[in-house]
Amino acid sequence: MTLSLEGKVILITGAARRVGAAIARRLHAAGANMMLHYHHSESDAHALRAELNALRADSAALVQADLLNIAGLNEMIRNTLARYERLDALVNNASSFYATTMGAITEADWDSLVGTNVKAPLFLCQAAAPHLRKSSGSIVNITDIHAERPLKNYVVYTVAKAALDGMTRSLARELGPEIRVNAVAPGPILWPEDDSFDELARQRVISHTLLKRAGEPADIAKAVYYLIAEAPFVTGQTLSVDGGRSVNL
Repeated sequence: MTLSLEGKVILITGAARRVGAAIARRLHAAGANMMLHYHHSESDAHALRAELNALRADSAALVQADLLNIAGLNEMIRNTLARYERLDALVNNASSFYATTMGAITEADWDSLVGTNVKAPLFLCQAAAPHLRKSSGSIVNITDIHAERPLKNYVVYTVAKAALDGMTRSLARELGPEIRVNAVAPGPILWPEDDSFDELARQRVISHTLLKRAGEPADIAKAVYYLIAEAPFVTGQTLSVDGGRSVNL
């Protein structure tokens, strides 16, 4: 692989595990220095940092933060600049996901799901923007195909991801021409860890993809890499990586 991101600095939220870790590995392999955000997954974050630094010394650092604490988002940017003296890309990957059925939705559900999926990315983009302008950088938001195809019993999550999708287009207009803003919308990639999707539900979802299979975290990582490193004339777009699920009506 060519080191197309050599010398670049990228901040990824929710980078310690699952899709976030796959994105971090892919961008690091292209030469980028990584600031890896985590909240609770401390052991996984430290293991990933050690893995990346073993491949290239001093190329990965950690920042711990609760994304619902807006004041701490500015500190994340300051920590990144203190460590690497620049910022070239921001990947808003961290997300919360759980069911909220009508009649049982609480204000706490709203605050958690909208806070993680919309509020935090917005304020983190705002904090990062002055530094991304200096580097003609980019932002990639991880949305969801269910932003356009609502998932039953996930009302607040669907609303939040739809807002993040709209925010992507709005910020592309606000922050251009210096900063490109795009999104990746995953389909069935990894199943929730709370077993809310049993085998029958999983097979039902897969049956609606055109490729008749689930994807892998690496599929999302490749799409993020493309938008950051190989798409200089692309902004305000959402790239669905879903095996054709979004067009299979």
